[in-house]
Amino acid sequence: MAKRSILHMLDPMPNNSPFDINMALDAGFDVLIPYSNVKLDSIYGLTQDAIFSRSPSGVKRTGLFIGGRDLGLAMDMLNASKQAMVKPFEVSVFADPSGAFTTAAALVTCAEKALKEKHQQKIKDCSLVIFGGTGPVGIATGIIASLAGADVTLTDHLSIDTAQEVAKAYNRRFNCTLKGALANSEADKIRLVATADIVFCTAKAGIQILSAGVLKEARHLKVAADVNAVPPFGIEGVKNNDNAAPLIHAENSEGAVGIGALMIGDVKFQLQHELLKAMLGSKQPLFIDFRYAFEKARAMEFDSRTN
Repeated sequence: MAKRSILHMLDPMPNNSPFDINMALDAGFDVLIPYSNVKLDSIYGLTQDAIFSRSPSGVKRTGLFIGGRDLGLAMDMLNASKQAMVKPFEVSVFADPSGAFTTAAALVTCAEKALKEKHQQKIKDCSLVIFGGTGPVGIATGIIASLAGADVTLTDHLSIDTAQEVAKAYNRRFNCTLKGALANSEADKIRLVATADIVFCTAKAGIQILSAGVLKEARHLKVAADVNAVPPFGIEGVKNNDNAAPLIHAENSEGAVGIGALMIGDVKFQLQHELLKAMLGSKQPLFIDFRYAFEKARAMEFDSRTN
């Protein structure tokens, strides 16, 4: 009798994400087991319980998914799970706290595509500002873009200390070069946007972060992308379905384009689906974090352009 596929969903928060549960079922897992309020020091034991309870053939049909909201904790949990593996009892592990890793990978990949097609530029040559940059998606996006070579600034709307502390913490952890800045006032935002090549809005849904007046002061802007799908949108003039559409309020930045939340979300959805499917189909264990997700998103985009 064929072993059923099982995904153990480990979450440090009180509830597992319904989004991730739906995605895992649609990707083909037969059984989902949610765990809430999971502590880091429980990961080693939970992993070994999962791997030693099945034969090597059953282990290949077993996976772990790590959720939550804290990027650092999710990475610590993934690493703890890897350390608990004993060959040949190894399973795939996918960390995606708050969907931040897959969303960030999709966001940066969409921006790279627009940069290449509209401006013949690469992200490594760009200055990038992330508004709402101290949240999970903003941090993950900043790390990915920085490691890709961009000059990245994370903003916080309340405290420059918070922005700088977050930047320093993740620079130490991932050897990137993030900077922190305050974006509390229109004057702050104008100063940041004035010299930026790329702006991302990863702030809370339903709040406009960049107004037409701020965008008008941009001089070098090439791409503006917004992950907020709830009106009012985070960047004035960027609509949900925009796919490198002209950014009408950035009239002083020649050729500036906008990317909307639904376009980014479609790539994120496809990416998460493919990564979950890969866990079921791989003969070797996969350890999926933001780096793996970004590589896969780039590969998917390359495939879409060549087909």
